[in-house]
Amino acid sequence: MVNLELYRVFYTVAKCGSLTRAADELFISQPAVSQAIKQLEGQLGANLFNRTHRGMELSDKGGKQIFYIVEKALAELDEAENRLKEINSTATGTIRISASDTIFSYVLIDKIAEYHEKYPDVKLSLINCTTTETLELLKNNKCDIAFLNLPVDDKDFVLSSVVMPLHDTFVANEKFATLAESVQPLKSMHDYPLLMLDANTVTRKAIINFSHSIGVHLHPEIECGSLELMIQLAKNGVGIACVPKEYVRRELGEDKSLFEIKTEPSLPARSVGIAFPKNQAVTFAVKAFFKMFD
Repeated sequence: MVNLELYRVFYTVAKCGSLTRAADELFISQPAVSQAIKQLEGQLGANLFNRTHRGMELSDKGGKQIFYIVEKALAELDEAENRLKEINSTATGTIRISASDTIFSYVLIDKIAEYHEKYPDVKLSLINCTTTETLELLKNNKCDIAFLNLPVDDKDFVLSSVVMPLHDTFVANEKFATLAESVQPLKSMHDYPLLMLDANTVTRKAIINFSHSIGVHLHPEIECGSLELMIQLAKNGVGIACVPKEYVRRELGEDKSLFEIKTEPSLPARSVGIAFPKNQAVTFAVKAFFKMFD
């Protein structure tokens, strides 16, 4: 196959009508231009130019036969290169962001608003699902960036960084306020109506795995599909909710609608992390969103 650069030299000479001007435009020497034309003519088996006193003219049976085809091909290649450069240097296109409702509400909402204001040309596709479902999207390249509740023991994605630490704790309204006056044994939480997330969530699995490892068995009276529902039930005195402290700061501080019940031992810290699909190029737009968490 003919070297593509030989066609670029041919096109430039034809456009300039001169070896000297073509050499200047290509930033190479005139002998190099002349040699490239001879090499291309040899490989194609045809004279591409007529050398006249006015310069280089396309030959009827050679250069004129291929000039417009070469021009079109080079233009399409240039367009392809420019499109890739644009992807890698400007924020355009669509970003598919996957996360749970809770992470969207407590971690991402401000960042999304800030990003949208900064890069209005980027379309944001927000996919709200559980961490388990997000893992499937990552594996099948159906999202561009994902936010996960950690820990996750799975190597089929690229875990990039941690964006927020999470400290699971127990909270309740004034009905259980006396429990907040001192540190309670973790195993004693089993004696009260517990509110916990669904058993299939990463959060619930992490808490249960830890408690089982120290011989404590926590069985919730009510399982909830969302953190927001669990918090509302706790505020209404239905039971003691096991939630990340970071998600109930206002309830514990400003309005004091909930009290923290500290335990011994306390539940181990977790985090929210950023992950990308494996074997998928990261666009400039995605990189720009990721950098907002530096």
